[in-house]
Amino acid sequence: MSVGELAALLASGGDPTVLDVRWTLGATDPHGAYLAGHLPGAVYVDLDTELADPPSPQRGRHPLPAPERLQRAVRRWGLRPGRPVVVCDAAGGTSAARAWWLLRDAGVAEVRVLDGGLDVWRAAGLPIEPGEVVPAPGTLRIAPGHLPRLDADAAGALPASGVLLDARAGERYRGEVEPVDPRAGHIPGAVSAPTTENLGADGRFRAPEVLRARFAALGVDGRRPVGVSCGSGVTASHTVLALAVIGVEAALYPGSWSQWSASGRPVATGRRP
Repeated sequence: MSVGELAALLASGGDPTVLDVRWTLGATDPHGAYLAGHLPGAVYVDLDTELADPPSPQRGRHPLPAPERLQRAVRRWGLRPGRPVVVCDAAGGTSAARAWWLLRDAGVAEVRVLDGGLDVWRAAGLPIEPGEVVPAPGTLRIAPGHLPRLDADAAGALPASGVLLDARAGERYRGEVEPVDPRAGHIPGAVSAPTTENLGADGRFRAPEVLRARFAALGVDGRRPVGVSCGSGVTASHTVLALAVIGVEAALYPGSWSQWSASGRPVATGRRP
């Protein structure tokens, strides 16, 4: 959803639920940034505690939340049946896409990501407001399991018959640096596909024809299955969303590199041959 579309929806009384997933890797106070200024009516979403279970070597840094955890969060956010949801962040949608994926997986049909997020909203001169938004408790019931996902075994086997995209930065894929996980490198056979390349210089999604050409060059041909991995299953959701924009269904590997690198499984480094 563009900022213009959301502004028009809010002005018309369309009353969507707006969720603010203010998170980036290494951020020290995302809630404080939200309190300083957010979209009108936006409810803060804590990615670490509401969009993920506690981390562990067995499941990774951001395991998918248990259904009851997500249900509690949905209630706190004020979600209601039939009411549209718009998710935003201040990172080009790379964290908002996690909420998009979880809600779509939970059976919520009408959920969209604000293209460009808070930065583009501000650049358009649209209003922001400070403070906490506390909505009335929601009544929406979730039912996870609607979207495809991969476990470690399936992710490791996928390159033999399909395409496994690695959405981390290229230097992490190649094993040149590893700031947070146990080992450096990538899943053998995975293809480097940094999430940031889904976006243009303005922080918005590239046009569908540009995305289509990008993923075709990475081996996404519409015939073979596609999976996406990243560091901990967060930014990979952004690439799943980018592929959905061009009509390609992709499976998410939630454990991603944080799980794989802690498991003793084989590791590849360098550029893919």
